[in-house]
Amino acid sequence: MNGLEMFLGDGWEVQPAGGATGEAYVARYGDQQVFLKRNSSPFLAVLSAEGIVPKLLWTKRLENGDVITAQRWVKGQELKANQMKDSQVANLLSTIHGSSELLDMFKRIGNEPLVPEVMLENLHIQTELADIGSDRIQLGMDYLKSNIHKVKDFPSVVCHCDINHNNWMIDDASRNLYLIDWDGAMVADPALDIGLLLYSYIAEQDWPEWLHNYGIELDQSLRDRMHWYVVAQTITLITWHYERGQPEEAMKFREYLVTLL
Repeated sequence: MNGLEMFLGDGWEVQPAGGATGEAYVARYGDQQVFLKRNSSPFLAVLSAEGIVPKLLWTKRLENGDVITAQRWVKGQELKANQMKDSQVANLLSTIHGSSELLDMFKRIGNEPLVPEVMLENLHIQTELADIGSDRIQLGMDYLKSNIHKVKDFPSVVCHCDINHNNWMIDDASRNLYLIDWDGAMVADPALDIGLLLYSYIAEQDWPEWLHNYGIELDQSLRDRMHWYVVAQTITLITWHYERGQPEEAMKFREYLVTLL
């Protein structure tokens, strides 16, 4: 902390901004306030230029090699779960998935598309390492294997991969919507993001309207792809909670997996 204050200069106060990584800070100097992140996403400049995240002010490299980014401080609110149905959410996600600049940047820094075969192999490794002997998980893995042909060979886009409502923020002043926390983003089928969002937040009868706002129609292929990725993500969450000693949370997702299958 003191290192950041020394780096910014006299008069700046730096405090943790929360978050899972512990690498985010709020810096204040009088009436000025900025959001700082240590070693943030390398494509933050593109996200800022396209209005997907709050404006990037500067980027500087420290002597130890860490990169500090400063963004405009936005006084805003996280979206509530019931706000995820808003057309503004669908429009922003469509903008992100449709950004050729973002996709080019991802590919330039070596991000290979996450193909279903690799995703399935990673899940095998995760479940074996977690040592979860579960018929339910085996049923899920069998489903993914037998239906993998339904998710092959679709165009890839930049997916956020963590579309939880807490990562969507609306600016109190401008009413601009932002999607933040890009640390887990990857190149993948857009059905990965769309499926997680619809299954988590949107009543099934409202899917066609939400997707219309996004810019696509609901067909059987999209249904199959969304379902495949939601099953895969649910198994990932089961192993994640088991590895962290959270059996009750893991059990909730095991029960959810049953409903999916």
